[in-house]
Amino acid sequence: MEQAASGKPQLVTLAGLGIAALLIILFGLGWQFPSSDAPGQVQGGIRLTLEFSALLAGLTFYTGAFIAEIVRAGIQSVSKGQWEAARSLGLGSNLVMRLVVFPQALRVMIPSLNSMYQSLAKNSSLGFAIAFPEIYSVASTTFNQTGRPVEVFVIIAGCYLLLTLTISVLMNQLNRAVQVKER
Repeated sequence: MEQAASGKPQLVTLAGLGIAALLIILFGLGWQFPSSDAPGQVQGGIRLTLEFSALLAGLTFYTGAFIAEIVRAGIQSVSKGQWEAARSLGLGSNLVMRLVVFPQALRVMIPSLNSMYQSLAKNSSLGFAIAFPEIYSVASTTFNQTGRPVEVFVIIAGCYLLLTLTISVLMNQLNRAVQVKER
């Protein structure tokens, strides 16, 4: 029973992330329950533009494939002896994964995930190719109206720098949390 209690922080963190995502969808995006007064007349819900939907689907599938491969490689990096030792203790497969394999795999996965998340943030500028008004296209419009390219591109660089540094700080904190503590 003592081993099962040590997996609680991960479950609490996952529950917290799920609640945060739900709050963002409900309040941040202004989502309402869809209702239909007449056939073909739907009100409420989230209305996404075609461009945003295409960008979201493209980035999700592209980045999801890379992240899935990083997670797979991280899990396979845990030696077979660790799996066998956990099973010999009588742990079920869920507990083996949660308490033994995944904490060790995180140490291998986090540096690659850090790079992947930073790449995802930068790849969002590809929305320009499908006419989604992302930061570069908004800056381009601003440049055309003001005639001040240096200031506009310094702001773009600052935004990407701030975004990349934020991701890096968060991932480095996570990396520090899962490192092996030496005595």
